[in-house]
Amino acid sequence: MAYDVVVAGAGNAALCAALSARENGAKVLVLERAPESERGGNSYFTAGGFRFAHDGLDDVCQDILTDLSDAERNQIVLPKHTRQFFYDQLMEITHHQSDESLANLLVDRSRPTMAWLRSHGIRFVPMFGRQSYLVDGKHHFYGGVNIEAVGGGAGLVEAEIARAEKLGIEIRYDTAAIGLVQEKNRVVTGVKVRTKGGYDEIETKAVILACGGFESNPEMRVRYLGPGWDLCRVRGTRHNMGEGINMALAIGARPYGNWSSCHACEWDISAPPYGDRWVLDNFQKHSYPLGIMVNLDCDRFVDEGENYRNLTYAKFGREIMKQPRRTAIQIFDQQTVKMLRDEYRIKEVTKAEANTIAELAEQLEVDPAALEKTVNEYNAACGPEPYNPAILDGKKTTGLRVPKSNWALPINKPPYVAYVTTTGITFTFGGLQVNTSGEVQDMTDQSIPGLYAAGELVGGLFFENYPGGTGLMSGSVFGKLAGESAASYSKGKN
Repeated sequence: MAYDVVVAGAGNAALCAALSARENGAKVLVLERAPESERGGNSYFTAGGFRFAHDGLDDVCQDILTDLSDAERNQIVLPKHTRQFFYDQLMEITHHQSDESLANLLVDRSRPTMAWLRSHGIRFVPMFGRQSYLVDGKHHFYGGVNIEAVGGGAGLVEAEIARAEKLGIEIRYDTAAIGLVQEKNRVVTGVKVRTKGGYDEIETKAVILACGGFESNPEMRVRYLGPGWDLCRVRGTRHNMGEGINMALAIGARPYGNWSSCHACEWDISAPPYGDRWVLDNFQKHSYPLGIMVNLDCDRFVDEGENYRNLTYAKFGREIMKQPRRTAIQIFDQQTVKMLRDEYRIKEVTKAEANTIAELAEQLEVDPAALEKTVNEYNAACGPEPYNPAILDGKKTTGLRVPKSNWALPINKPPYVAYVTTTGITFTFGGLQVNTSGEVQDMTDQSIPGLYAAGELVGGLFFENYPGGTGLMSGSVFGKLAGESAASYSKGKN
């Protein structure tokens, strides 16, 4: 056979799978549905942040944050993110629905996989601008997603591709994997592909599916997520059409996980239908804990201070889909405007500013009296506790139908600033069932010989919500795992 392992996809999970298979002795081919100019999948559009288990700054500086100077280290307060805390938090926000075996695998392999990525030349830095607040002259990190790849998601993917090419991994662009070839004994022996020139089949000993969920496919979004989801914006690539999932289901793979839910977030209402490779993830608007969010009726509809942003943004995006015209307005005053994340300072924003709430409402074309009423009631309900955005400060409202549980600072220092957002879908939660070797399972709970999966299309990890930074981490963990397993399997086929 021409190849030991064929990987479908060219995002982070796929490239980790390819690197892992190659370093374990396999001859590897990567198939990328997109043209070379649009390579990188959804990973390209991320901030490049990773959530992983660690014991604090000294620990991660050993073999992950290897480029920090002493001066930089002295300016950082990085809390521990223990394996038990990581696991408990994942279980808490998924309401204990996450597959325990997959969750344990993700958590236990997270830190070693970060060191493995660094060994392949992927560089990391602290997320100063988005995941820390300056308190008493030091950067206090919060929320568990504190480290990013240099250059964000785009930098991560480009570094992984450069490494893959250096190791002799072949990448074919404009080549979509659309089906699997099986022998009568159920063994997967090839991939059916579609190119600009037509159709073909590629022989291989093992296949790794790592080509994303169905978030770019409006028909599948409506079928599984519900009415109206064909109208949402897509934060990332236009190429994640669910083909990897469908080709596995077509040969009897078991669908698994939360098919009716997804990762979706607060996204500028003027953003294009799919991700922009220049603006990248900067259409997101994730500083809502510093202010309030209202719909077009001027009603608050979520507890903006329920928890750290990293633990709420993926579900609040779905709440916006339920609001009139799928729209939410974020409102801040001068006490917090300077603390807004850098994504609020790009030129491609839908923004209003005024000296009074009534004038702000007029600019936003909403009812001034209704917005004044909401803001006044919120201000009156804010408690006297000290305000600290770097911790769950317990500064809450009392007496409101929709509370704010932390960071309830009155909005009373003009000029007032508002940003208009909608929902941007990131990835879908439903997918294929894999075992702890990354092997795809069939409807009889047996592994499909020669078939592996990693990344977004692995079901069973995320349910209803998602802890920020876990997507890239799970892609890397399960990609590395699938590559190891597929390479080992292919050696047995010689």
